[in-house]
Amino acid sequence: MKSDYRLGIDAGGTFTDFVLADKSGQVRLFKALSTPQDPTLAIRNGLALISEELGVSAEEVVSNCDLCINGTTVGLNALIQLKGAKTGLICTAGHEDSLEIRLGHKEDGYRYDPEYPPATMLVPRYLRRGVRERVLSDGTIREPLTEADVRAACETFKAEGVDTVAISFVWSVLRPEHERRAAEIVREMMPGVILTVGSELYPQVREYTRTSTAVVNAYLAPIMKRYVDAVDAYFRALGAKQPVRYYQSNGGLAIGQAMTDRSVYAINSGPASAPAAGQYVCEPFGKKDVITVDMGGTSFDITLTKDGSTNINKNIDFLRYRIGVPMIQVETLGAGGGSIGWIDEMGLMQMGPQSAGSDPGPACYGQGGKLPTVSDANLVLGYLNPDGLVGGRLPLDAAKAREAIQTHLAQPLKMSVERAAYGMFTIVNANMVNGIRRVTVERGYDPRDFVLVGAGGATAAHITALADAMGIDTIVLPKLASGLCAFGQIISDVKYNYMATAPLRLDNDAAYSRIDQLFAEIEAQGTGHLKSDGFKGKDIVVKRSLDMRYVGQVHECTVEIGTFKVDARSIGKIKDAFHKRHKELYTYAEPNSTVEVVNIESTLYGVVDKPARMTIGKGAAPAKALKGYRDAVFSADGKRVKTPIYDGTPLGAGATIKGPAVIEEITTTIVIEPGWTARLDASGSYLITRDKKGAK
Repeated sequence: MKSDYRLGIDAGGTFTDFVLADKSGQVRLFKALSTPQDPTLAIRNGLALISEELGVSAEEVVSNCDLCINGTTVGLNALIQLKGAKTGLICTAGHEDSLEIRLGHKEDGYRYDPEYPPATMLVPRYLRRGVRERVLSDGTIREPLTEADVRAACETFKAEGVDTVAISFVWSVLRPEHERRAAEIVREMMPGVILTVGSELYPQVREYTRTSTAVVNAYLAPIMKRYVDAVDAYFRALGAKQPVRYYQSNGGLAIGQAMTDRSVYAINSGPASAPAAGQYVCEPFGKKDVITVDMGGTSFDITLTKDGSTNINKNIDFLRYRIGVPMIQVETLGAGGGSIGWIDEMGLMQMGPQSAGSDPGPACYGQGGKLPTVSDANLVLGYLNPDGLVGGRLPLDAAKAREAIQTHLAQPLKMSVERAAYGMFTIVNANMVNGIRRVTVERGYDPRDFVLVGAGGATAAHITALADAMGIDTIVLPKLASGLCAFGQIISDVKYNYMATAPLRLDNDAAYSRIDQLFAEIEAQGTGHLKSDGFKGKDIVVKRSLDMRYVGQVHECTVEIGTFKVDARSIGKIKDAFHKRHKELYTYAEPNSTVEVVNIESTLYGVVDKPARMTIGKGAAPAKALKGYRDAVFSADGKRVKTPIYDGTPLGAGATIKGPAVIEEITTTIVIEPGWTARLDASGSYLITRDKKGAK
């Protein structure tokens, strides 16, 4: 770090988290209620909290930051709520309906359901304009671009008030001239419009994926531009010496211009930083197989890291829209502190996915919420401090929590409030466990081989119950758990993905030379961008991969390779890596079959200096940190158990606490169920382990 501070901001559905690190390794965590109607307001409120604690102005904090990093849900929320910009699509004539045909694909689980509704089109049919042009699969031009068709499309878009335009032609990745000329015409006739060119955003084979990715990008671009412009202007006014960096769904940082041009990379901006943080906090324990779970106010996010490598998705359906660009693989479900309990038509209790969010919030927040939520249940069960959350800044109303559960669940189901609350707790845990199974068991991983890392403000109250249900014996829960994604941002690097199409059989020198040439071209482009951003040669790291398959296969698999020269001498290593990866994925390989490359990709990193690692001193023993006792429920019978409550702030390294117990950190509450023991490590994380059978 070259300056006094580094600031990470993660905007969630209920809270916006702020992590401030200094040169010494001290890390401070702050939380402010999210303001979906104006996300920059939450940033102002958070900086006010930082200013109050440090005793310096927000201007002094920001001007002394080497990096200010922002992870945002603006793009995700716009896609979820279908509140993006009015979008037009210019495509090859005859392909206006490829978005709607969707390759004939229907989501898994609904394939044979005739009543399952089609996905809402981000571009309505009348704004999908076909133009006469055609490139063939060998790159030859069969029909030149009819520029009059492009101009006619622009006239329609102007008349309809279109804000943003996507251009995607058939086989444009082989001959992008038509798309580039169409883009020139659009800029000439609609100078104020935001433009997305498919062959530039996602230069990969597959027309539907490329077109859908371009449309999603165009749909979100004006929303992201307004947000980025507002945030950038605000930080400039505070004296920021560096441009704000934004967290991308590929797991790296980018400047605001990149997030505007490549808005599709902002979709999973927030949870994408969780794996980096999860790996970081597990390093002191020598653990590389990590499941990181993040339970906030609205959602529950799960990521998996195996052998220090996090799964990356490409060419997936996200919220029913096909997206080709690389994204950290995040399993998300509607399970958070604000998830609402309800009774279905069968008379069974259910939890979520509906959420009370931050407005009105859970009933216990006293902001007008009337429906029972997970937070209300945790308060009734004795897990949460009735005096309030966030160090008392957010007071809780236990009477309103009990009333909500009594009225909507306990009374209709003819049970006590405590049993209903424990039922809510159990059901939401079961929902989260099912999500973890989808990331592990359903993908061939045994969850018992992994460490469970807790992130998010609500996770710590559920973490031992989740681990118990999954058979996991070890939990790492950082003191910074409720802001772990924001922390992940400040230890991440700048990252850009560059791609090219290379449909070549690996059986001749010309193919090897072409692949090597394409890598050189895209890496020169990426290196130029990073150098203009202030990175020097030693700070730029390149990683390469190839999308490969056996000739005749429909789908390919991604194979990572080194940065060596691709030629007749090195091609054997590439083929061997492909055969090995194919066997890992599909249990077999065909070493004697011809292999072909479909796409190539280079990932370029601008390596950022990392803050010093946080350390915890000796501090107070548990007996000195004991605040008192509270009756808590740990079983379905609703029976209350006298449970010790500890203040986590003064605890020192080595402090060991056996369950049942509750540890209250300023921004999270850790529930240690019976049968588990927590030990605070010098690295600032609680190592929570299952007690051995027979141990007392």
